[in-house]
Amino acid sequence: MNIRNREGYMDRTPYEAMKAIEKQARPHFDYHPMVYICSPYAGNIEENVFHARRYSRFAVEKGYLPVTPHLLYPQFLDDGIQSERDLGMFFGIVLMSKCTEVWVFGEHISAGMRIEIDRAKHKGYKVRFFNNECILINTQPLP
Repeated sequence: MNIRNREGYMDRTPYEAMKAIEKQARPHFDYHPMVYICSPYAGNIEENVFHARRYSRFAVEKGYLPVTPHLLYPQFLDDGIQSERDLGMFFGIVLMSKCTEVWVFGEHISAGMRIEIDRAKHKGYKVRFFNNECILINTQPLP
């Protein structure tokens, strides 16, 4: 889109009109801050994956871009093999550093979640705690 007309003069009117049309056509390309989704995976994997997807959807509906490593890495890393689990946890921690906040879901804090929360606390990230129904409980890290 050019801000100059055919004669080479500045003409902001068509330029601004096209920008407005483009924004209406693609409102979903606005900025969405990234949030790290922390919830249980091990144990009842089927149920925990269902909830992790629901928590991720909640983040999208609130205008955030969710980063949910336990929905990604178990696709090709075996959580039952400790070295692969550790690698997946490491990858998640790296992704956490790119997020603006860490959102912790559920009443139960698993061992993996504790590692993520401790890391977020150590780095000074903002941590929000939600219950299973996605209702905010607090924004203070657990002791």
